[in-house]
Amino acid sequence: MNTIDEAMIAILEQRLKLSKLSYSDDTYDDVEELLHDLEDDFNEKYGDELEEILEKVHIKHCPESDVLLPTAYLAKKFVETADGEIEIGKKEGVEVEWIEDPVAATRLVLLPAPTRILLMTPKSLEIVWEAAQ
Repeated sequence: MNTIDEAMIAILEQRLKLSKLSYSDDTYDDVEELLHDLEDDFNEKYGDELEEILEKVHIKHCPESDVLLPTAYLAKKFVETADGEIEIGKKEGVEVEWIEDPVAATRLVLLPAPTRILLMTPKSLEIVWEAAQ
């Protein structure tokens, strides 16, 4: 696994850990601070490269939508299945104005292993970019 995938997985794992805590938990602030540090480090290390890729994806599929920081495209909430896989909901990633149907609830999501960007529409799921292996 490459380092960008490892960095994304670390963020996703920290988000999962944080989602299991209540605000009143003594460790909540520490876990949240570590999450923000991981996100900042990720954007600093991989941001320029990923923003270029996201810009190309936006131009092709959603030119009216602004490109955000790469961490915005990572899932905020997800479910860890019994076999260790991660399932994301239909409201994860960033909502965009899809060129083919501007009113459709369409989202772009950045996922690891392999690093890829999904275009989620109400009727389909398409990998619109994937890192070369």
